[in-house]
Amino acid sequence: MQSISVSIIDFNGRENTIDCLKSISESSKDDFELNAVVINNFPQKKLDLPAFSNLKIKIIENEKNLGFAGGQNVGIKYALANGADYILVLNNDTVIDKNLVSELIKAANSGIGIIAPKIYFAKGFEYHKDRYKKEDLGKVFWFAGGKMDWNNVIGHHRGVDDVDHGQYDKEEEIDFASGCAMLVGREVFEKAGLFDGKYFLYYEDNDLCQRVRKTGFKIMYSPKAFMWHKNAGSVGGSGSSLQDYYITRNRMLFGMKYAPLRSKLSLIRESLNLLLSGRPWQKKGIGDFYLGRLGKGSYE
Repeated sequence: MQSISVSIIDFNGRENTIDCLKSISESSKDDFELNAVVINNFPQKKLDLPAFSNLKIKIIENEKNLGFAGGQNVGIKYALANGADYILVLNNDTVIDKNLVSELIKAANSGIGIIAPKIYFAKGFEYHKDRYKKEDLGKVFWFAGGKMDWNNVIGHHRGVDDVDHGQYDKEEEIDFASGCAMLVGREVFEKAGLFDGKYFLYYEDNDLCQRVRKTGFKIMYSPKAFMWHKNAGSVGGSGSSLQDYYITRNRMLFGMKYAPLRSKLSLIRESLNLLLSGRPWQKKGIGDFYLGRLGKGSYE
């Protein structure tokens, strides 16, 4: 019987984590074992979670905040050391459909490196809350597969803000999966490595996907597996200073590693403009990239 471990980071978001674990505990488990490892990335407070009778949970207390990349690596290493065949990397601010794990497992085969589900905004967490009819809520896309615009070094979520009318119901290869939810096989981590801790937060998922693709594995989107995301529930909302810092810095790190030469030159020009006229944390992010201050960097 296959063993699947769900790896979740908690950063002072206990109620979200409990909701997420409850949905995992209610998952259909026909032919596999399912357990969860929760990494507490908020060392100021010990994480206390309720027990779920049908879900084994391991809590790991980090001594410091390792970010998404480092925190998930702790969970992944624990899962691999304890015999996991697959690891489901999952945000704690999510709720999964009861068949999500089983549908992801059905989609897995030896040629697929990472499998991403269909992800909706949780009700009330949409970017444009007044745009939708009441009956559309819970069916608004947050992610229906990732596509890269290499000319501008920007990753796009297909379908974002659109209501699901079946337009993204085809299982197909995509450019990247979101770290919000991705199923990864043991062999993939063994060949491509874990998340790169230099990113700390943001772009570490796309970096992993590019390395996985280079090993010959595919990144696939499986629409029969679906879930809901309380968008930006752990980082203070979209457009925060935290996002300004890490997205700006890490886009440079990612782009200079993977983008074509012309795009790299454009990134350098753009970075110089941001140093002059960007928002304060964008300026700091660019400065830290050039100074090599990676990982957690200067953000406080």
